[in-house]
Amino acid sequence: MPRQTFANINLAAVLHNYHQAQQAAPHSKTMAVIKADAYGHGMLAIAQYLQQVADGFAVAFIDEAITLREHGITQPILVLEGAHQPVDLTLALEHDLWMVVHQPEQVIWLLSALAAGQPIPTLWFKVDTGLHRLGLTVAQLDHALASLPEKTLENAVLMGHFACADEPKNGFNGLQMERLTQVASTYQLPISMANSPAIAADPMSHGLWNRLGIALYGAEPMNQTSQHTCTLSLQPVMQLTAAIIGLRHIKQGEGVGYGQTWHANRDSVIATLAIGYGDGYPRHAPTGTPAWLHGQTIPLVGRVSMDMITFDVTDVVESLAIGDNVELWGQHLSVTAVAKHVQTINYELLTRISHRVTKKYHYN
Repeated sequence: MPRQTFANINLAAVLHNYHQAQQAAPHSKTMAVIKADAYGHGMLAIAQYLQQVADGFAVAFIDEAITLREHGITQPILVLEGAHQPVDLTLALEHDLWMVVHQPEQVIWLLSALAAGQPIPTLWFKVDTGLHRLGLTVAQLDHALASLPEKTLENAVLMGHFACADEPKNGFNGLQMERLTQVASTYQLPISMANSPAIAADPMSHGLWNRLGIALYGAEPMNQTSQHTCTLSLQPVMQLTAAIIGLRHIKQGEGVGYGQTWHANRDSVIATLAIGYGDGYPRHAPTGTPAWLHGQTIPLVGRVSMDMITFDVTDVVESLAIGDNVELWGQHLSVTAVAKHVQTINYELLTRISHRVTKKYHYN
């Protein structure tokens, strides 16, 4: 019997969220982004469940893509970081992968492969429209498209990446779209720009391909300070739970945890849970970070340790027992709400869940 600390994954919710994105952009193809172990949800399980539904998948680097192919995933797979070294182009051909081109060096590798008589994989060209992280300048793109044979561009797509899509009223979004569409018009190539928040809030950004990331997992894609909530009807996919392994009564004024950073202001009941920063629960979570138990929220007290955390359960009316499950986030308490308390984002909380947490997959 494993430790009773689980990430319960609702696969039916994944499918629901994917369909929500499709309905919001009916004229686009929807690529399910499953990088970083599907944002902590289990890359293989999510891909296998969506295999008959998803138009394609996107991963960060080629190792993730090869793992998918080795486990029977046949849909198009886009490698967002493209080739890290020339041999990656050969691997992409062997495994039928689509590669993003975002650096002049990658163009040089492609030209070398062609000169050696080798075919090259399907290409997406990333344009730096202002995020300034990865992407070709317009001049570099001009050189790349002029250098490569026309037949290698038959299935090419121009892509960009929003810097502020989670702030729908930010004017920089429109500027980035204008920059990408101008280049696309010049070369008569389809585009991919829309991510989760843009799928929901910016129909003008919808292209041939949209890239569905955080919203696939039912987490709020909008910036917490943007005063704009997602219009998609999303269902949370992950419910993170941990069992109570200790209950103790402490007197007013007594402290809990390393450093004695919290002291009870009344006689209190403290529940110790079998989860900690070794499992991915954030060490910097402050006192007051909520969890859900028996129909109400309970506050975290004291420091998060490697394997355990403590909550004040004094006000829980119902009887408590060792083995009771506490929801850290999920159906009753959104991961976004927890992230706000921790002063981080829902992406980080989901992706940092470690292999020590057993994933249990459900269909309802």
